[in-house]
Amino acid sequence: MTIIAAADGSALGNPGPAGWGWYVDDACWAAGGWAHGTNNKAELTAVLDLLQQTAHLDDDLLVYCDSTYVINSVTKWMAGWKRRGWKKGDGQPVLNVEIMQALDAAMAGRRVKFAWVKGHSGHPLNEAADKLANAAATSWKGGSAPAPGPGFEGAVTTAVVEQPKRVYDDADLFSGL
Repeated sequence: MTIIAAADGSALGNPGPAGWGWYVDDACWAAGGWAHGTNNKAELTAVLDLLQQTAHLDDDLLVYCDSTYVINSVTKWMAGWKRRGWKKGDGQPVLNVEIMQALDAAMAGRRVKFAWVKGHSGHPLNEAADKLANAAATSWKGGSAPAPGPGFEGAVTTAVVEQPKRVYDDADLFSGL
């Protein structure tokens, strides 16, 4: 089966109060952030948290994301960075390297695909993840931590059994992405 989710990040000021969120359905989502961070760090952290919360499952994972930085980082650039000791082609250190290394470890041995969606284009999962990320950043701007959400653990049954329209048992889903 395939878990289908969206992940997004937000920063008010960039850097500034930052939030991240991922969303599968109303019973399966998470959000977090910091009082001071960047949009890219938030985008990466949303994906990392999703990977970590689904690590105990054997299901494939399809992540919708509106950040080409995230998608290119994990699908195109990461292999080269690793070969060069986590340095970019110009010899400079990779930004957000700790998160990149954690993403690399979290994806090892898993079938994870990323699909780009245009932000604010009406994609339901991306819109939900965006709302969570913005709410988290806004909470931090107001000086309080956001609601963390139920996460994946509390919603495995709901996401996989009660709402099969969001989880597909179809190997062809990954072809063409």
